[in-house]
Amino acid sequence: MALTNSQYNEVMREYERQQIANRHDRDARLAEAYARVPRLRALDALTASKGAAFARRALEGDPRAGEALREELDTLRTEKETLLREAGYPADFMELRYRCPDCRDTGFTEGRRCHCFEQARIRILYDQSNIREVLERENFSTLSEDCYDDKQQLQGLGMTQREYMRRVVRQCREFASGFPEHGRNLLFTGGTGVGKTFLANCIAREVIDRYFSVIYLSSQDLFELLSRYKFSREVSEESEESYRHILDCDLLIIDDLGTEVNNTFVSSQLFYCVNERILRQKGTVISTNLSPGMLRDTYSDRTASRIMSNYTAIPLYGGDIRLKRRGFHPDHTRISE
Repeated sequence: MALTNSQYNEVMREYERQQIANRHDRDARLAEAYARVPRLRALDALTASKGAAFARRALEGDPRAGEALREELDTLRTEKETLLREAGYPADFMELRYRCPDCRDTGFTEGRRCHCFEQARIRILYDQSNIREVLERENFSTLSEDCYDDKQQLQGLGMTQREYMRRVVRQCREFASGFPEHGRNLLFTGGTGVGKTFLANCIAREVIDRYFSVIYLSSQDLFELLSRYKFSREVSEESEESYRHILDCDLLIIDDLGTEVNNTFVSSQLFYCVNERILRQKGTVISTNLSPGMLRDTYSDRTASRIMSNYTAIPLYGGDIRLKRRGFHPDHTRISE
């Protein structure tokens, strides 16, 4: 996912700030070394003057200028390193130091973006997704089977909840690792607390770590943002960019669809958002307590039809696993220890 111009400029400004900090740090070390070993200042001045002199000779066509310069500079560098060691400093004490030695804090190495640039990019994608802290807690590595029942079989499925969730988790992993080639859209359905949001977050973490842009919004936040954009007299640059991200981000996660206050505007905007992202070949994950029939009743036939014909539906079953984690039975009585 390419960064927007503003995001790219933000990254490059950070590199510029780091370069300035590097120079200030080196200047402070230079001042300290010159104060303790005055000869070092003279050696630096001599090195600079000889470099200029030999550059002039090279321009004048002297074929031995380069070789002679290397020999003299080696002598000066050896003396400098000796003085630094005698003063208790490392040999590179007076050199520039970089946060990323590979690109020297420029963001590019050998004409390509450095790995540190990619790390900066992924930080922006996390911030853009709105759920950085949540994804530290809710991801595939923290997902546990212990909260899923492994005794009673789910009616009509011939397997326990734990066995079923193993299949679901595997499907979600495959979706995230193969996104978008192996699927773009998912619909999680099921009651409260069955793990819809957790699984959506697991997918978000994996997809972001693969350098795709992800936007996470609850249904209430989504429609509030769309409402501000549509009905504000003056649309701010931030609002314009947020609206554009909703339609253009690689993966949009709409959590708890159906919990918002529904009206004609909400129904029309949901269809527009779903349909537009399908046309743009962008991925969307929706979690909802509503069944396919309830989706049709709540919004419209065409919205439900668009979702059901373009999304892979994953129904989740069982009780509220959040209560189980806290030590409660489904009837909300605490499990005795």
